[in-house]
Amino acid sequence: MTDYRNDRETVVVKKRSGGTIIAIVVVAALVIVGLLFATGFWSADVTKTGALPEVSVKGGELPKVDLDSKEVVVGTKKTEVDVPKVKTEKETLSVPTVGVKDNGEK
Repeated sequence: MTDYRNDRETVVVKKRSGGTIIAIVVVAALVIVGLLFATGFWSADVTKTGALPEVSVKGGELPKVDLDSKEVVVGTKKTEVDVPKVKTEKETLSVPTVGVKDNGEK
């Protein structure tokens, strides 16, 4: 009797759906904004409270917010740094050559 076995491995790849990727991006954005407020990089002072719209044609009011953000300053300064110099020189060397000799040549 002959025994037949399948020795190959089967790999199942699970792909994420579009909704999962969008959810991950939204959560990452919320975490970044939360960190900016928690570290003091952003601060917000609410100067007027918001109101829900009345049951009329007039819409509601958004709260007035005074948002202060830190300033990022980018510039340059002079500093001494060791920089390696590469120099080339000419020398005469014997190098191997490869050629093809025709039957009629000497």
